[in-house]
Amino acid sequence: MVDLGVPGAPPAFARPAQRRLARLAFVAAGAATLLVLTMAGLRAGVLLLAVAAAGMAAGLAGAWWFLTHRGLLRWLAAVVVILAPLAVAVMYARAGLIWVVVAFVLLWSAALAAGRRALAVGDAPAGPREYDTPPPRRPYLIMNPRSGDGKVGRFRLVERARALGAEVVLLEGAGLDVTDLARQAVRDGADLLGVAGGDGTQALVAGIAAEHGLPFMVISAGTRNHFALDLGLDREDPAGCLAALTDGVEVRVDLGRIGRRTFVNNASFGAYAAVVRSPAYRADKTRTTLRMLPDLLVGQQGPGLRLSAGGVEVAGPQAVLISNNPYVSDDIAGLAHRPRLDGGVLGVFAVTVRGAIDAAGLIRGRRRASSLTLLTAGEAVIDANVPTVPVGIDGESVTMETPIRCTIRPGALRVRVPRQRPGVPPPRPELDWTRLRHLALSTGRR
Repeated sequence: MVDLGVPGAPPAFARPAQRRLARLAFVAAGAATLLVLTMAGLRAGVLLLAVAAAGMAAGLAGAWWFLTHRGLLRWLAAVVVILAPLAVAVMYARAGLIWVVVAFVLLWSAALAAGRRALAVGDAPAGPREYDTPPPRRPYLIMNPRSGDGKVGRFRLVERARALGAEVVLLEGAGLDVTDLARQAVRDGADLLGVAGGDGTQALVAGIAAEHGLPFMVISAGTRNHFALDLGLDREDPAGCLAALTDGVEVRVDLGRIGRRTFVNNASFGAYAAVVRSPAYRADKTRTTLRMLPDLLVGQQGPGLRLSAGGVEVAGPQAVLISNNPYVSDDIAGLAHRPRLDGGVLGVFAVTVRGAIDAAGLIRGRRRASSLTLLTAGEAVIDANVPTVPVGIDGESVTMETPIRCTIRPGALRVRVPRQRPGVPPPRPELDWTRLRHLALSTGRR
């Protein structure tokens, strides 16, 4: 596995508060362990700790079986996931140590909170530089009334945008091509292009805006609005995004490129791309994903992929995700957000599960698990043992010829955003105990 940082490296300069928090984390973790050993007796305490570890292992195994099986086996695995921690709790209760369990959980929670806080070195990454520019005179907005369960209608986006002087076109009826609409708007003199819709539509229009050097505007009217989140926009109030038309600033962000297409979030291959390709995915994403995961995760179907990026070669990954700047999240499956969009690099994420140990590390959300490859690169190439593969580009399924080359276009897109906006949530640091130990033992000198 290739990580984004240097394993075990302490922060370049540790503040006194960070050193204290690191030491507090170790004190709380040690106190939690000693509590069990002393209150239950050494022998019984070791046994109870072993029981807790076994319960966690059983829960992880059950989770893997739940994801990789169907029918009765899946639901039996779900029962194991639920009963494993309950069984551990019952054994502690029979030993009269429930209060010890509560104290143990509280101490470990304090250790984790202190450790994460200690590793949150410095302030959150600064966002892209803001530029004051005149408001657009002829803004052109494309709105999809079906996106986000009808947010365009619920928030009266058409009426509000037109009241601010924007020309609005709705994606209604057959035969409308969003790229054709955007290009015609440019020919007609539009000085801003914007989209109220899903990330896939955002990407198509963003590519045209970048091609002509025009500012682009995002209105968070989609279902998930990942691009809006990473721009620091309010995903709960798409109407608030319209403030960019009158009181806005511009920021420069990167664009991903895959073949001749642009992506604002990511391009996915393997397991995730196959799920997105399913006709049932749009109607029921959760059920479709659970139905298809068994075949995808254990490698029983799908093309054999090969990834090359940053001097690293990965053979046979079940899933690959190439993102416009790297995601930062302790939940490897969640891909919560990207702290910045102007780093000038692709984020590369690949999963290669070869056995139960790999699976356990993956389910536990360990970024250092051997089944994971995480790195940054300026270019990534995905090849396969077949001439074409399905690709999910910002949630839209396409088929592309292999090999497929992904690149980054630094600062290619001008984005106009409201001056007042929530901002990008700060990244949550991974709890690295080796790095935390270096921090706790440091003296604070350079």
